[in-house]
Amino acid sequence: MYAIKVHIVDDHQMMLDGLKALLSGEASIQIIGESNNGKIAFDKILVTQPDVLITDISMPEMNGLELTRAVKEKFPQIKILALSMFGERNTISEMLEAGINGYILKNTGKQELLSAVTKVAAGGMFFSDEVSEELMKPVPIESKHDETVSLTPREIEIVRLIEKEYSNAQIAETLFISERTVETHRKNIFRKTNTKSVVGLIKYAMEKKLLS
Repeated sequence: MYAIKVHIVDDHQMMLDGLKALLSGEASIQIIGESNNGKIAFDKILVTQPDVLITDISMPEMNGLELTRAVKEKFPQIKILALSMFGERNTISEMLEAGINGYILKNTGKQELLSAVTKVAAGGMFFSDEVSEELMKPVPIESKHDETVSLTPREIEIVRLIEKEYSNAQIAETLFISERTVETHRKNIFRKTNTKSVVGLIKYAMEKKLLS
């Protein structure tokens, strides 16, 4: 059985110890590194290249946002799970744009932490309930123009399947349409929502409450 290689970063030793305690004893997870600031973590990651990086956001020298950008630029395949005391919209949005694969709060329990690590390692995204709720709150739009984007019911169906990590082939099979049609829908969805990645699309869909 392959164990998910994890590196943990937090500038508080008690938090590091707590996270290690929650993950210890899990055959599916191997903690291969820990650091108390982003710069040290990045230097270690250059060598160890973990599957999943769990990182605090507020840290000295190199914070979680800077670390995420640096790691994703060098190793885009590494999955990053942000860890914070707070789930503020601006911070969540910045971390999403930097390339995180999940965002959980420090009050997380063992089961949620395990679920988060497992899901992001498999290529999915994971958000604590509080984080999802924050992202789905309506945002006042300051604009003279109507910025409401109109997606068709079929396009919304496809967005929901993309969020569930369905491939184009799986979407085509589920909706009884061709893969070429799915690809056309995807292009239209990204164009209409002005997003360029699945992460950006999911963020948009959560903000617009399109996910069921």
